Amino acid sequence: MNEDVKKYLDRQKTWQKALIKLRDLILDCELDETFKWKHPCYTYNKNNVVLIHEFKDYCGLSFFKGVLLEDPEKLLIQQTENMQTARQMRFTSLEDITALEPVIKQYVKEAIAKSGQKIEMKKTSDYTVPAELEAIFKDHADFKKAFYKLTPGRQRGYLLHFDKPKQSKTKTTRIEKNMARILDGYGLTDCTCGLSKRKPTCDGSHKQLKNSK
Repeated sequence: MNEDVKKYLDRQKTWQKALIKLRDLILDCELDETFKWKHPCYTYNKNNVVLIHEFKDYCGLSFFKGVLLEDPEKLLIQQTENMQTARQMRFTSLEDITALEPVIKQYVKEAIAKSGQKIEMKKTSDYTVPAELEAIFKDHADFKKAFYKLTPGRQRGYLLHFDKPKQSKTKTTRIEKNMARILDGYGLTDCTCGLSKRKPTCDGSHKQLKNSK
């Protein structure tokens, strides 16, 4: 077993048995085990295929190119609107995983078969820029400059968030509410607690940072 994966599994509490079961199912599909982004990651011919992960309310699999999977059982979830390629499969108990064992393997094997395929990514320029945002850009050149200095991913996140409401007034409210974040260089979901030393990306170690002061 990969040493980092072993440490990861050893420190799990709520989802340890479920995660071990998922790992066993994946290894049965003859994938190579690695450890990336602080989670067990499984590859085929050096292509990332699937990641094991845990959250408070569920554990699951994240298929790197899940958008290519047929998903006959309707198990895959698009985690956020801005997520173009990856798709999640979520579980809330070990029993759920056991019951779906053949199906999970079927999805993993399809993901392996499609791991070498390229996905045509939607460019930031393909996203709709709401008229309300364009109007504010005209009155606030510094705000427009700050917006386009953000990474493409952060820009897309804001564009989706701003354009989602049907009412123009609500769109404007969302834009105005986030102007300060954008001017400070933060994305829609970036941590602004001030503890992270890697602005604007929070490193997630709030407890350790607090204790070190």
